Amino acid sequence: MREPKIKTTPRTPQLASLLKGGASTATSESQPVETPDEPFTEEQLRGAWDAFAEQRRKFQAEYQMLTQPYILDGSTIVVQLLSPVQETMLNNIKVELSSFLREKLRNSTIQVTGRIQVTEDKRVIYTDREKFDFLAEKNPVLRELKDRLGLDTDY
Repeated sequence: MREPKIKTTPRTPQLASLLKGGASTATSESQPVETPDEPFTEEQLRGAWDAFAEQRRKFQAEYQMLTQPYILDGSTIVVQLLSPVQETMLNNIKVELSSFLREKLRNSTIQVTGRIQVTEDKRVIYTDREKFDFLAEKNPVLRELKDRLGLDTDY
């Protein structure tokens, strides 16, 4: 009995050649050719960044985050975030954003990270007593005037 001959394409490696350690020419051609990373300027980065932001315009929260300032530190881009929610959003789009920037700027070393800005909580003044105390801190003569005239701030 004769074995049926198996049809192969030029790209399909032969099992016998793989077992012998020989590599098919088709598999060696499919390896990507590494291109050197091109340097980029801040203007080029801004253009690519704005192009990505425009793609995400329909997602208002992401678009708002992408329009915030960022810092370029070598090939690392640090996005200034306002809250942990934005950090989660950045983590969700980080891969897509990094690959978009790498492709546009032809530089595979680009990294995107986020840093939450720490903001000072301002004291909100609501009551008359708080308003008076705030103004008295700026001008201590107000306390003396209040005492001399016998005024009450809690009225």
